[in-house]
Amino acid sequence: MLAARTKLVNLRRDIDNQMCGLCKGLGIVLGKAGSTNLARKVDAVLAEAPDLQDIFAPLPLAQSCLTEQIEKFDRQLMAVAKGDQIVRRMMTVPGVGPLTALSFVVTIDDPNRFRHSADVGAYLGLTPRRYQSGEMDRTGRISKRGNRQMRTYLFEAANVLLTVVRRGSALKRWGSKLAKRIGTKKAKVAVARKMAVILHAIWTDGTEFQAEMRTA
Repeated sequence: MLAARTKLVNLRRDIDNQMCGLCKGLGIVLGKAGSTNLARKVDAVLAEAPDLQDIFAPLPLAQSCLTEQIEKFDRQLMAVAKGDQIVRRMMTVPGVGPLTALSFVVTIDDPNRFRHSADVGAYLGLTPRRYQSGEMDRTGRISKRGNRQMRTYLFEAANVLLTVVRRGSALKRWGSKLAKRIGTKKAKVAVARKMAVILHAIWTDGTEFQAEMRTA
């Protein structure tokens, strides 16, 4: 279900980009918007330019069908998440929803493969690469090894924690301080990596997220 949902989301994104591209070619700038708002903007364009119906009409229709199926998967995945005790405990981490938690369980499969929770970050490609040559020793960008979709979910969860979640926690405060020091994007990557470590720890020790849990 996770793989099928991802495929539908990618197809919907392709259609969204196609609609934006067609409008731009006609001198109409839709701007940034989610799929729902984008469909409304296209409908507004068609209302004022009915001669474009033959070009655009199939695209919002296809987008609507994809959205309907994606929402169906979301309901099914939510039911699966609620029925799994491990996933429910993972969802106590602020910013982590059913997609992130379920994907983490599927991706890791067996938590005992990792001797330390900190090793999960490297497995998912969320640790910086190191470059060593002679006297040079510097840290580069994250390796991006492992499951790309899992990294995306964790990055989105980190973004939600830092920008949407209002409830305070040691993790949020740590991430916010980091953002001021190294920049928002790098901080979100670091928080995503920390979330992976926390999720693995929750999985293996049978606990839930504590707002004041250590982040070091």
